[in-house]
Amino acid sequence: MTDILHSRRRLLAAPLLYAFLPGLAGAQPDLSRKLGPTIADTGSAFYRFERFDLRSDDGERSYRVMVGIPRRAAPASGYPAIFLLDGNAAMASTDERQLQALDAAQPPVIVAIGYDTELRFDVKARAYDYTPPFPPGQADEEAARGRKGGGADIFLDLLERQVMPRVRAMAPLDSGRLALWGHSYGGLFVLHALFSRGSLFSNYIAASPSLWWQRGVILEEEKNFAHATVAPGTRLWVMVGEAETRERKVALQGDVQADAKAQSMMASRAGMPPRTLPDMIARLKGHSGLAVSLRSFPGMAHGPMLPASLGPALRIAAGLPP
Repeated sequence: MTDILHSRRRLLAAPLLYAFLPGLAGAQPDLSRKLGPTIADTGSAFYRFERFDLRSDDGERSYRVMVGIPRRAAPASGYPAIFLLDGNAAMASTDERQLQALDAAQPPVIVAIGYDTELRFDVKARAYDYTPPFPPGQADEEAARGRKGGGADIFLDLLERQVMPRVRAMAPLDSGRLALWGHSYGGLFVLHALFSRGSLFSNYIAASPSLWWQRGVILEEEKNFAHATVAPGTRLWVMVGEAETRERKVALQGDVQADAKAQSMMASRAGMPPRTLPDMIARLKGHSGLAVSLRSFPGMAHGPMLPASLGPALRIAAGLPP
C-alpha cells in the first residue's frame, strides 16, 4: 500500500480505492465525461426536485439550478439549506442513501448550481465564476489556460440576488442556517464568500481550496478579513485530502507529457508552500466569533475530494456530525 500511495499513477486511480463512498466514481479527472441521469432525474422518496435556468448578465454563462426540497414539512423557522457549486457533478455524486440519512435529521433544501451542459463541469465558466478579483495590472493566469478569471463577485451577486430569491419562492428557508459548499476552485470561492460576505451563510464548507490561484490572492483577502465582524455562529469547515501534498511534490517535478494548460496550472499549484493551508487555518482560528475546523482525509487525492467532502457537507447542513 505504501508503494501505491507514493505512485503518481496510483494516486490518479485513487477513486477505485474509495469506491465505497457514495458517488465517488462520478468525480473522475476526465472533465469531458458526460453527466448522465442523477438523483434529480430519477427521483427520491425523501426529496422532490425542481429546476430553473439562468443566464449571466453578459450572456456568456448559462446556469442549471436543481433544487431538492424535502418531502417532510418545513419547520416553523423554515428549512436549512445548502448551496452546492459545480452542481452537475454534485448531483451526480449524491444518492438516495445520503438523502435518507438527511431525512432522519433536519433535511436541508439542496440547491445545486450547475451549468447548462451535458458535462459534469463547465471548465471555462467555473474558472471565471469561482475565482476572486485580482489587483489591476496583474496578469490573469487563466489566460494561459485559454480562459479568464476574476468573476467571483459577479457570481456572488447572481447567487444572492437571483438564485436565493428564486429558491425562497419555492420553499421557506431559515436564513440563519444556510451553508455553501465548493471543491477546488469552488473551495476558493467559498473562502472568498466568507472573506467578502461573511453574513450571507452560517456554514462555509471549502474542500481542497485552490489557495495557489493567482499567486495566492485569497491570502490578501484573508488579511483584510482579519478585523471583520462575523455573525454569531458562523463556521468555516475546510476539508483536504492527505495525498494532495504528495500530488504537489509531483507537480514540482513537472510533467513533460502535460499540455501547456496543465503545465501552467501545475506550476502555479507547485509554487504554493505546503504549510499555506494549515497556517491560514491557525490564523483564522484566532478570529473572534468564527469557528474553524480542518479535516484531512487519509490517502485521498485532490479529484476524489469532491464526492468525499460532499457527504459530510450535506450532514453539516442537516445538523448532523460530519
